[in-house]
Amino acid sequence: MSRGWLGVVSAAHVRRGVELGIAQINHGKRAPLARMQPGDTLVYYSPTRQRGDGTPYQCFTAIGTVADDDIWQADEGDFTPYRRRIDYLPATPVPLANLRPRLHLTQEPNWGYQLRYGLVPLDAYDVQTIREAMRA
Repeated sequence: MSRGWLGVVSAAHVRRGVELGIAQINHGKRAPLARMQPGDTLVYYSPTRQRGDGTPYQCFTAIGTVADDDIWQADEGDFTPYRRRIDYLPATPVPLANLRPRLHLTQEPNWGYQLRYGLVPLDAYDVQTIREAMRA
């Protein structure tokens, strides 16, 4: 049974991941990628446009499916992040504010606290709600 995941990454990094057809979570750590299985849905939420930018962006920025079991370590000189392949869907960014009242994810007080982990499970309802909004 496939699961849904919310990855928390800046919009600029999401764009690069979509261009490369890859996912990279928590600054290239392997463990979050290993939690996902082929067929799972990955939704990216971008709190900012650029890493380190304090200006809120707060949009769902990409959605795709985990393509296979392969997790590999890329070599970018002094940076060797772990990555895995994602089949991204054509999608338009959607502001969190547009969906917040409808999502299970955002119903608890202090719901945003969990986003600091970088990868959060999403239930099937939230995956479908976000997918429909991004594909509209």
